[in-house]
Amino acid sequence: MSRTGNPAPGFAKNPDRVVAVEPYRGTVIVRAGGTAIASSSRALTLTEPPYPPVLYIPFADIDFSKLEKTGHSTHCPYKGEASYWNVTLAGAAGQNAMWGYEAPYDEMAAIKDHAAFYPDKVSVETQ
Repeated sequence: MSRTGNPAPGFAKNPDRVVAVEPYRGTVIVRAGGTAIASSSRALTLTEPPYPPVLYIPFADIDFSKLEKTGHSTHCPYKGEASYWNVTLAGAAGQNAMWGYEAPYDEMAAIKDHAAFYPDKVSVETQ
């Protein structure tokens, strides 16, 4: 665990909680309206039981010209503050369809500058 000054309060209260981040072995392509908005062979799989695994794509592999940052945010005691983006090609269905942790807690530093997409709002394909 890193000790750079931004420890996760969730892990402090629940040190046995396991949130794992591992490289995804394959390619992830995210599409909206048939247009690819992200494609990566460098994605990460975040596993946080009891939730299903989530694929996080590096910001560098996302076409931000198809996104619009929103004022929406959420807080996770293990990961930190999540920022959200609308996927403009998806219209109303694309509201807050992508989220990412721009300054995650120390323990989740691996997902810094990565984002995930809601698969019910866009198409998330794995190969």
